[in-house]
Amino acid sequence: MSEKVFARRILPMTAALALLLIATACGGPSEPPPPPPGTTSTAAPPEPGGTPKPSAQYPADLIDLSNWYLTLPTGDDGDPDLVHQPELATYSGPALHLDDAKDGVVFTADAGGATTKGSEYPRSELREMSGQDMASWSNTSGTHTLTVREAFTKLPPNKPQVVGAQIHDAKNDVVLIRLNGERLVAEYGRDSTRITIDPAYKLGTPYDLKIVAADSHIQIFYNGNLAADIPMSGSGWYFKAGAYVLSNPDKGDSPDAEGQVVIYSLHVEHTM
Repeated sequence: MSEKVFARRILPMTAALALLLIATACGGPSEPPPPPPGTTSTAAPPEPGGTPKPSAQYPADLIDLSNWYLTLPTGDDGDPDLVHQPELATYSGPALHLDDAKDGVVFTADAGGATTKGSEYPRSELREMSGQDMASWSNTSGTHTLTVREAFTKLPPNKPQVVGAQIHDAKNDVVLIRLNGERLVAEYGRDSTRITIDPAYKLGTPYDLKIVAADSHIQIFYNGNLAADIPMSGSGWYFKAGAYVLSNPDKGDSPDAEGQVVIYSLHVEHTM
């Protein structure tokens, strides 16, 4: 090989090596090279609720509870314990607490728990507020939206039915998002009409739910897809979310049989 050819090949390599040494000495980036084509990343998938908050101590640190109050499955039948703001901001207990990963809020009610007036079933459930006042709106004007990411995690064994979200009015349920065993349904009307949202729901699976009440309709979206469009109108409505357990010892379940729902995110919006 001639000296000229040798110099043309060696000098560029020497220059590149020198630049690399200078970049390393100056603290330059040292990112690993991208994986070869055709390989799969081994990064862990995101948690169900998004980014965990390891510093969270209370459920209100994870989801905004400023416009809610909590009904507990404790107290007396017809007069259960309630937790309002500002106490709810730092409340945690057996019926409402963070999960181990601190990325979800666990709502638990036992079949033998205290019930509300007009119901024979216990609940650990949030009720929508509007500041210091009870929320009350109509779907004949404006748009009213509940968006929640949640998972049913426990059902009573004998009557495995739990409600995870609903619209209620001054007297009755308007529409319920209800798990019956493996069948997730939207239930509404005096005749309890049911629309199947998921015929084979697997316990513990997080899902995205959106309820939109507007233009005298209630639309229900499940994992981004329209699952039900219910022509119904009314007033005095408000949202609820949590674990409303549709069983009690009279239905054959033991008093300590639990229904449980984990909520990872919760948001309400009203536009006029």
